Amino acid sequence: MITINKIKILILIFIFSINASLAFEYGYTSDNYKYIKHNHNEASYQHAWCSAHNGIEEYQNKDFTRVDCLTDTHAIEFDFANKWAESIGQALHYQYMTGKKAKVVLILENPKQEMIYFNRVFNLSKIYNFDAEYVTSKILCLNEDGKCKYNTCKCHNKKH
Repeated sequence: MITINKIKILILIFIFSINASLAFEYGYTSDNYKYIKHNHNEASYQHAWCSAHNGIEEYQNKDFTRVDCLTDTHAIEFDFANKWAESIGQALHYQYMTGKKAKVVLILENPKQEMIYFNRVFNLSKIYNFDAEYVTSKILCLNEDGKCKYNTCKCHNKKH
């Protein structure tokens, strides 16, 4: 028999699943594969943050993996909200390789809708002893056209 609590739970699951799917804008390849569109390159966020924190970008480990940003204290992995789970694994691997504390910097393009993904990372960071924070497009100092100052960013691509 379905109780009121079970109905409430089902409604919440339905609402959360709708909200999660609305958090991202999708595109399709010519082969009809679905992908998530991003307004700016991950590298643009990485460069802005790493420069502000005097880090080394794309530090190469002895196993040829690359840390997005290495500071005096942290080995940092940047990723978009939809890749929250794999960002944790990468950051922990970089901690192992460098001996510096792992940190995930999650990129939230739509913070209100994507905060759920940061909360997942943040909660796991407390359990598994790594650091977590997030950045938004504010870090890119966008101009009135919504473009950042990094010419290699996809926001400057005319096809975008």
